[in-house]
Amino acid sequence: MTLPYVHFSEQYIDFQSFIQPYRAQRIAVLVDENTLQYCYPKLKEYLPKHLLIEIPSGEESKHLQTCAQIWQAMTDYQMDRKSLLINLGGGVIGDMGGFCAATYKRGIDFVQIPTTLLSQVDASVGGKLGIDFQGFKNHIGVFQDPLAVWIFPDFLQTLPERELGSGFAEVIKHCLIADAKQWQKLTQILAHNPTNRPSIRALLTNLSILDLIRHSVAIKAQIVAADPTEKGLRKILNFGHTLGHAIESFYLEIPAQRLLHGEAIAIGMICEAYIAHRQGFLQVSDLQAISQLIGQIYPPIHLQPENFEAILALTYQDKKNLSGQVKFSLLAQIGEANYDQAVTENLMIESLEYYNRLVE
Repeated sequence: MTLPYVHFSEQYIDFQSFIQPYRAQRIAVLVDENTLQYCYPKLKEYLPKHLLIEIPSGEESKHLQTCAQIWQAMTDYQMDRKSLLINLGGGVIGDMGGFCAATYKRGIDFVQIPTTLLSQVDASVGGKLGIDFQGFKNHIGVFQDPLAVWIFPDFLQTLPERELGSGFAEVIKHCLIADAKQWQKLTQILAHNPTNRPSIRALLTNLSILDLIRHSVAIKAQIVAADPTEKGLRKILNFGHTLGHAIESFYLEIPAQRLLHGEAIAIGMICEAYIAHRQGFLQVSDLQAISQLIGQIYPPIHLQPENFEAILALTYQDKKNLSGQVKFSLLAQIGEANYDQAVTENLMIESLEYYNRLVE
């Protein structure tokens, strides 16, 4: 299954045909310094006349002050309600650009052109838009579908290995929550490459990048179609993200130890798999398999015990919480997940300790 607004293409000229009806309107393209250098030149000749808006890259820029810069640029360019914003970048550009478009003059059309593996397999699809606030991930935001998502696998050639690894964490997540057969395929491929830290680029080649993207998008599309505004089933997409987001947010304030989104989610998936086991859902053999595969791909990050309290405090701002309880989405088994599972602080600490034992 896919969503009607998602387009897969290996030809930029296809996008030129799509955007033709907007040629008479004011168009802006949102980029950061990386997509300006590596991605914008590939697309530029296929775009009609437009305003280029550049913002700094990175999660640390995903806040209201940057939104104000975007809104000001759109205002100065006299964009109206029939204008179009094209977001050319990864998850930060897509989340923030979409949020700015959805709120500018009460909403204008926007197009997502994701340029990272993370945004192509996950962040650009599903209509979640938002920004960080006071250190809390995606604390302010809306649900709004884009006019279109255009996925060009060619952009992935511009990414460093670490960015590919960040995106691959969401691929792993989709397998764990919804496709046990694809999980087995991953484990079999890695079994033939027993060395730690296999090349993600080579792994993607073995799996076929476009097929991998389509697979993740199909899983997310099916879940989003059933629950567009995350009242129930869509919460399973947050597996690994309750503790993962808290870990990411904590280290965002420590530049020398800052983690990419997928790196934090990889830790979160191990911790939350442990919690699922302790809650009686996940067999120990499955916990061991998850821990081994993720540990094989991602470098160890020792979490200092003195930081546990601060990390746990951040989980209390998680958007799935209810009545003061921290609610998790946990694996029922590999390929199936449940949601709205209350977890105690003691068990969260146990899970962080479990992760530390793995990486020692």
